[in-house]
Amino acid sequence: MQLPLTHGETTLIEVVRITDPVRHLSSEDLAGDTAAIWEGDQVQRALSLIADLPEGELYRCFLPGWGIRAHSSTRQLFEIAFCFRCHGARVWEPGLPVEQQGHTFDANSPPARELLDRFSSCLPN
Repeated sequence: MQLPLTHGETTLIEVVRITDPVRHLSSEDLAGDTAAIWEGDQVQRALSLIADLPEGELYRCFLPGWGIRAHSSTRQLFEIAFCFRCHGARVWEPGLPVEQQGHTFDANSPPARELLDRFSSCLPN
């Protein structure tokens, strides 16, 4: 999956557990509860996994359960919501044209499975 151009500035990622997935069909931002903060190697690994997501076939639901907010040392850079059921992702970034906001990925690929495992590990036991 193509990451926003600003991804190289990312120093911190908020892992977001999406609480109202239906709102993301037409929302202007990512909404949910911060489940974890990733820094350092965790940021680099997460961005690598996202960049390595192969394209997939998009289904229709787009009810994302997880997302990220990428931050530089001074500002929020972009947000991505992931739906592992329909293989869709939505990116929010200032100035990003609407036609570049939607992406597909193979949710059964090794990078997607590892990303989902990392997200799931952020939930309290």
